[in-house]
Amino acid sequence: MSTSRTPADPQRPLSVLVVDDDFRVAGLHADIVAETPGCAVAGTAGSAEEALRAVRRDGTRVDLALVDLYLPDRPGLELLRALPCDTFVLSAADEGHTVRTALAAGALAYLIKPFARETLAARLRGYVRYRQATDAETVGQDALDDALAALGGGGPAGRRSPTTAAHAVTRELVLGTVRDAAGPLSAGEVAAAVGVSRATAQRYLADMVAHGLLRMRLRYGAAGRPEQEYRVP
Repeated sequence: MSTSRTPADPQRPLSVLVVDDDFRVAGLHADIVAETPGCAVAGTAGSAEEALRAVRRDGTRVDLALVDLYLPDRPGLELLRALPCDTFVLSAADEGHTVRTALAAGALAYLIKPFARETLAARLRGYVRYRQATDAETVGQDALDDALAALGGGGPAGRRSPTTAAHAVTRELVLGTVRDAAGPLSAGEVAAAVGVSRATAQRYLADMVAHGLLRMRLRYGAAGRPEQEYRVP
């Protein structure tokens, strides 16, 4: 999941990379980024490898990547997990499983093509507000609720945002994986099944143990430290 970003300099526009193999579409989206206050175009990439090179290039910092899922060299869902920045999905893929997987992989928004120009503009403005709130040293609950609502296009606080939905989807995937397993699972096994990092799976599993949804016990092997494993009560 895309969780390794660092706080932005408040004086610096947020840098946005556009990833789409259709150069005309990429240009249109880059124009929208350039017109959005608080955003700047980091560049465009026509493949996953180009996108990864862009975010790893010395002197280049990318805050947000707009990712099409249909890329020529590797699936866009894989790219979402590999990018060390926030992501939006902009794709014609409308299958429910694909949407859920993208959100579970960390996408902050999912826009199904074709969409209106203003739809992307509103989400970008919402992202600027989200970063302003979450880059603060501390975040109050009201500010956090407003920031999450802004990601949904500026709707009222309390409306379910893509980020909130992503957490809910991941939680259900983790719980369902343990519930449907033939026996107890470790955090690593859950992470592999769901498609998230081990640390992310561990956080969800620990929260479910705390709320009584799962039970944890230690799995002892022939050597080394015991491993935590999880099952339904």
